[in-house]
Amino acid sequence: MAKSKSKSKRPVKGKSAGKPAPAADVLDRIATALERLAPRATALPDYSAADAYVWHPDGRRLAPVARVNRVEMSLLKGIERVRDVLMENTERFAKGLPANNALLWGARGMGKSSLVKASHAAVNAAFGNRLKLIEIHREDIGSLPELMELIRDSAYRFIVFCDDLSFDAEDTTYKSLKALLEGGIEGRPDNVIFYATSNRRHLMSRDMMENERSTAINPGETVEEKVSLSDRFGLWLGFHRCSQDEYLAMVDAYVKHYKIPAQGERLHHDALEWSTTRGSRSGRVAWQFIQDLAGRLGVALKD
Repeated sequence: MAKSKSKSKRPVKGKSAGKPAPAADVLDRIATALERLAPRATALPDYSAADAYVWHPDGRRLAPVARVNRVEMSLLKGIERVRDVLMENTERFAKGLPANNALLWGARGMGKSSLVKASHAAVNAAFGNRLKLIEIHREDIGSLPELMELIRDSAYRFIVFCDDLSFDAEDTTYKSLKALLEGGIEGRPDNVIFYATSNRRHLMSRDMMENERSTAINPGETVEEKVSLSDRFGLWLGFHRCSQDEYLAMVDAYVKHYKIPAQGERLHHDALEWSTTRGSRSGRVAWQFIQDLAGRLGVALKD
């Protein structure tokens, strides 16, 4: 009986099953995957686009601010001493001379953030717009090293500004700020200075400090670490509640600046009554009264 011959298997034409892909295709796929994984290169900001920027850590970008919400320096009353100190410090920094980081702390509504923005505008105008203001939000403090990397080599000089800065009990982002202010391997770049405002002298509440003492193995060292944060600001500028005369001077300055047709005892009586209903006297309360007064009299508040 004749043996059947086994048929040899031949590759089917037009099919690539089981056939390894060419080396070039494999390399292309690897390169594409690496490009997706690698972080995108950060585009350098156009610092000629604006005088002020807001830092957005998502995307590592500085968003230009077309019009800064600021108050003219001449309208800031009752803070003349701290105004002069901050202005002198900012001028030295703009000239490339040694200057200190500044913590503006104290009573609410007394012009802490307004003074920072007004000082930047006044000094920048005098030094040819070489001074840029960058606002960083409280929750983004942990991204300060990335911001420093972005602006370190720029020819411009920068005020990095954080409004209403404070830290919660479990918050550890203050360590990034400590490294910027004074410490770390690289330290603060020569073209950067940090200004912050806070209602708290030591950037943390008294209850938090007492809690740290009661729960720490070595209470003194734990509290000292967090209190030392405010010690790293070379300037402490205190803002206190204004007197009645200072409050009325603020009101009179706004009325004159915006040409509001009101004056005399009636104006002062209404302003004091307004502050009584708010339970305090401050620059913010004076401005709120002026907005109400101008609205009632049909006056547009335009600079």
